[in-house]
Amino acid sequence: MAHRPRTRPDTGAWIVTGAFPYALTDDRRRTLGLIVLQSDETVEEDLHRLCTPAARLLVSRVPSGTEVTTDTLAEMERHLTTAAGLFPRGLAFDAVGYACTSGSAVIGAETVARNIRHGVPADAVTTPVTALVAACRHAGAGRIALLSPYVADVSDRLRAVLRGAGIDTPAFGSFDEANEARVARIDAPSIDAAARAVAAQAPVDAVFLSCTNLRALDVLAPLASALDCPVWSSNLVLGWDLMRQAGVIPETTSPLDLLTGAG
Repeated sequence: MAHRPRTRPDTGAWIVTGAFPYALTDDRRRTLGLIVLQSDETVEEDLHRLCTPAARLLVSRVPSGTEVTTDTLAEMERHLTTAAGLFPRGLAFDAVGYACTSGSAVIGAETVARNIRHGVPADAVTTPVTALVAACRHAGAGRIALLSPYVADVSDRLRAVLRGAGIDTPAFGSFDEANEARVARIDAPSIDAAARAVAAQAPVDAVFLSCTNLRALDVLAPLASALDCPVWSSNLVLGWDLMRQAGVIPETTSPLDLLTGAG
């Protein structure tokens, strides 16, 4: 039971017994939300590395399959509102990201945004595909080299969505791996070698390493320097678009600029 404050008889100063008094903080940082696949081991760490001190990042998880197929990706649609509803109640988000590139392509950006907003107030909703299209427009890139870990029908769906947004993928390659746990363990030298091989297939404006579970963040800057063009990953463009839409970073900031401060 809490006791009321009383004064000391010798000094008249207030003292408190029982429950301690407290003050509430006023957190003025922008609030970002991230909905991560149950099977993803990579994106949460990457986005915490990319996120600036001007924002805080809160994370929820959505049920997902251990194998990446068009069926397992489509299944996530019905869980998105519930996952969004698991963020702390009473918060309004400046931006929320759904962290699945292939899932965004299969479900569709508009459906993803609608389902998330049914679960949580969000000024902006983005996905890796939405973010990639924005990054391409920011850089004036209409032709990209695409490295995918996915099986053929999942990769085909992503390429079709990009084509519909006016982005061609004349250079393409895949690890052809459906198992999420294996994708998360593809090592940096393998990613580097595959990205260089894909980029050599045709003249392109940028290179994109797809999948939020792919541990690609640390190879981006060296590849961009070696290939003399922007090299992005799903997690890099997603973090960039989240912070850009939330007003955390200037519109002129490029995705690769974020790597300077990523520890």
